[in-house]
Amino acid sequence: MLSALLITLREGLEAALIIGIILAYLTRTGNRQGFKPVWIGSALAVAVSLLAGAIIYVTAGELTGKAEEIFEGIAMFLAAGVLTWMIFWMRKQAVNIRAHLHAQVDTAIRAGSTGLVLLAFIAVVREGIETVLFLFASTAVAETPLLSLAGGLLGLAVAIALGYGIYKGTARLNLRTFFTITGLLLILFAAGLLAHGIHEFEEAGIIPPVIEHVWDINGVLPEKSVLGNFLTSLFGYNANPSLVEVIVYVVFLAGTLVAYFIRPSGKTVSPPVQA
Repeated sequence: MLSALLITLREGLEAALIIGIILAYLTRTGNRQGFKPVWIGSALAVAVSLLAGAIIYVTAGELTGKAEEIFEGIAMFLAAGVLTWMIFWMRKQAVNIRAHLHAQVDTAIRAGSTGLVLLAFIAVVREGIETVLFLFASTAVAETPLLSLAGGLLGLAVAIALGYGIYKGTARLNLRTFFTITGLLLILFAAGLLAHGIHEFEEAGIIPPVIEHVWDINGVLPEKSVLGNFLTSLFGYNANPSLVEVIVYVVFLAGTLVAYFIRPSGKTVSPPVQA
């Protein structure tokens, strides 16, 4: 539930901030008539995202045995890759995203209402498809669909409320701190997805585990316990991982964290505000 909440909160707030920037710029430039096309594009994006989610879940539900393990493994790898790319892409784009969006809005206005519909659609559908993929991956790791849905809806509701509050100027959220913390949590989540994808491929016989269980601490902290389930769904906790899972998890996490905080010059930096 918590992993789903984190995902929809982060993705939902990013989408809300982008739409908020677009609406604020339309207001400032005297183009409030562009609000309707923006909302139409956003609604279409939500509909497409829900359709994509339904297709993914129905497809997964039809598979069994090795085919299911391969499908889930691929989904884990894809989700981890997209999630990592999204974190770094937003970190890089954050500095100029407002000016970039303003330029896109100017171009869309010249193209008519269709241009604004398309601009909003692309902005929201990107976040929506990512969210669907991440939610499926988090559900496959440790959660029931019902808990994942509850957490996802709660995170989305909070994201919409925060986005609206920021747009109206009533919310006092430190975006730099928020995105730094959620970025770190999502890197840990991505590492867990990657390791779980390795596990699924091991179960399918595609990747050899080398050493099946490097350790087994189920007697101390079972994966099915409340704490174990929490750690599994959010950080990819595995009480009895294989050697390949451990190596992949550690190498990915170490390399990603170094890249996240250190530029090529060797200077440690804080991620910029992603708004």
